[in-house]
Amino acid sequence: MKDFTFYNPTRIEFGREKEKNIGQYIKDYRNKKVLLVYGSERIKRDGLFEKVANSLKENNIEFVELGGVVSNPLLSKVYEGIKIAKEEQVDAVLGVGGGSVLDSVKAIAAGAKYDGDVWDFFIFKAQVQDALAVFSVMTLAATGSEMNPGGVVMNDETKEKFVLLAPQLYPKVSVVNPELMATVSKDYLAYSAVDIFAHCLDLYFTAKYLPLYNCMLIEAILKTVMRTTTILMENPNDYNAKAEFAWASTMALNGNTLPGVEGNSYDTHLIEHALSALYNIAHGAGLSIVLPAWMRWYKENNLAQFERFAKEIFGLNTAEEGINKLEAWFKEIGSPVTLEEANIPKSEIPAIVDNVYNMAKTWQMDTLYTEEQIAEVLELA
Repeated sequence: MKDFTFYNPTRIEFGREKEKNIGQYIKDYRNKKVLLVYGSERIKRDGLFEKVANSLKENNIEFVELGGVVSNPLLSKVYEGIKIAKEEQVDAVLGVGGGSVLDSVKAIAAGAKYDGDVWDFFIFKAQVQDALAVFSVMTLAATGSEMNPGGVVMNDETKEKFVLLAPQLYPKVSVVNPELMATVSKDYLAYSAVDIFAHCLDLYFTAKYLPLYNCMLIEAILKTVMRTTTILMENPNDYNAKAEFAWASTMALNGNTLPGVEGNSYDTHLIEHALSALYNIAHGAGLSIVLPAWMRWYKENNLAQFERFAKEIFGLNTAEEGINKLEAWFKEIGSPVTLEEANIPKSEIPAIVDNVYNMAKTWQMDTLYTEEQIAEVLELA
């Protein structure tokens, strides 16, 4: 293994009814007033909002609310949250929802302690120096945002979907109650599974050095996701399957797969962010289109690892067999695997290339991905 520093200060409260304790968890950190951020009004209809609100009140935590976060979170909503946070002088932000809600929460937490434009952090014009405390109650497992310092937000005007990263944005406490994930639709269960796969496989295939331990951990996560997804497609109320799926999602992007690794990048996410930014498709749906295409384009760069993937995950021999099997599994669970299936015509490829390449320059990956290479991947999709 290469030398590394590992840091993850997030406290996970995992299990049934833990959301009823969120007020106490926030009180533990001496926070007194929070901005409560959520997506749809469903959390009010199903009683989750009331549970959270009651817990806050019981612990003398004041709160103001901001709803309406969408699945591809928007910078305009972040601006709205920052304005409320500053005016109301909150000292923490609580997200109740999935990864998009928590992504927005992190951007609000950073922006509320900054005098400039929060977008500066996304384009590396400034670095986060301070942030409000972040807490979460998760209702969807996919992004791993509950235990990492990153968030993704789309600029409504420029159609750029960029990443914010700062150690100040690790959640203090995240509640993961698998029972809250029972109402997730089959579509979004599939998209979540794909997202977890991409978090793992971007690292698995691009790392110049990947310790065997990390390799086997990733494979365990992937096998767990496949097994539990199959169960949950038939029985969404299977608590143990939901619990394992949720923890696999957290483990895929909380840093545990990274120690000792050298030379990795998140290539499929680079390309997919353009699809969801330009066409507002679900992030996981975009990844199931990009991932098999990118794997076919990239496989000769790390053929032995692709062959290992085929053998360890599917019991097959060749890289192409493994890619075909993964693509078939994405189809089986109902996620699209071509641009056409997402109603994105081939004529749109130049516009997608422009968006991806602009992001590649911001991420300093434009030497790895020229416009011609990006187009080659998209042609395979």
